[in-house]
Amino acid sequence: MTMQPASTEIAARTAAVIAGLRGLEGPLLPILHGIQDEFGFVPPEALPVIADALNISKAEVHGVVTFYHDYRNHPAGRHVLKLCQAEACQAMGSDAITAQIKQRLGIGFHETAKDGSVTLEPVYCLGLCACAPAAMLDGDVIGRLDADALDDIVQAVRA
Repeated sequence: MTMQPASTEIAARTAAVIAGLRGLEGPLLPILHGIQDEFGFVPPEALPVIADALNISKAEVHGVVTFYHDYRNHPAGRHVLKLCQAEACQAMGSDAITAQIKQRLGIGFHETAKDGSVTLEPVYCLGLCACAPAAMLDGDVIGRLDADALDDIVQAVRA
């Protein structure tokens, strides 16, 4: 059995996602979410396939992918940690929390730890303003971040 080249496999899997969502009104965002669910990120090889299917330019697809913070152009770590950077969280000390977690994990925003354990991303509101500062780890929200919560997060992502 011969293996398909990666780009052919990506194109085929991308086309399958598009086929299921193309009929929606304004299908680009749902397609991009579907692609990211399929691959864990939006591969650059998928962009021309999407553009051709929707009869839009590759530049338009690229613009949408790079505009929205939730889309990644590279695989994420085993865990994804999102730190709120909105005003309410800033007022409650998120800048210090952000600096501490970056130092402890050894990465900045939009980076993945060398061991692949965690990707760190900014987010601009989790809706937990009353429990600021806030974060989201693998889809679970965490409010009232403090040193103990940071210890728990680091331990969880390094396990």
